[in-house]
Amino acid sequence: MKRLFILLIILSLLGSCAHVVSQHIMEQIDKELKPGVLFKDPHAYKGKTVLLGGIIISLKNTDEGTYIEVLQKPLDYRGRPEDADITYGRFIIFYEGYLDSAIYSIGKEITVAGEVLGKTIRPLGEIQYQYLLLKSKEIHLFKPRHPLPIRFSIGIWTTF
Repeated sequence: MKRLFILLIILSLLGSCAHVVSQHIMEQIDKELKPGVLFKDPHAYKGKTVLLGGIIISLKNTDEGTYIEVLQKPLDYRGRPEDADITYGRFIIFYEGYLDSAIYSIGKEITVAGEVLGKTIRPLGEIQYQYLLLKSKEIHLFKPRHPLPIRFSIGIWTTF
């Protein structure tokens, strides 16, 4: 009984470390292709499957599908965007279908496995910006991060 309990604990710990993208899609991803190279020349990698993530900046539903503008961030070992001030730029995810902007809202973290379609140029403020364009194969939206509460107190019912 004790061995079964230990085995269940180990399996649950291993399962909690799984990547957010399915194994089937992970096998298609070009792991050698780095974001810095991809963002410099998206047309050179047309048709490749890549894994990118970041913070949602905007979402637009159209008759052809949904376009999600994302600020790229480095990904951790599970595929979640890291809380870092590092980025190679912005990219757009094209999703064939409708995504609700109340769920895929500004500021949420997202990871996508998608096919590189090339680049698209759109206005960003007063400039024309070159966006990397991906067609989604699999999208994962993350729940907001909750910082651990840290409390320090002296005495009874006093918290600083």
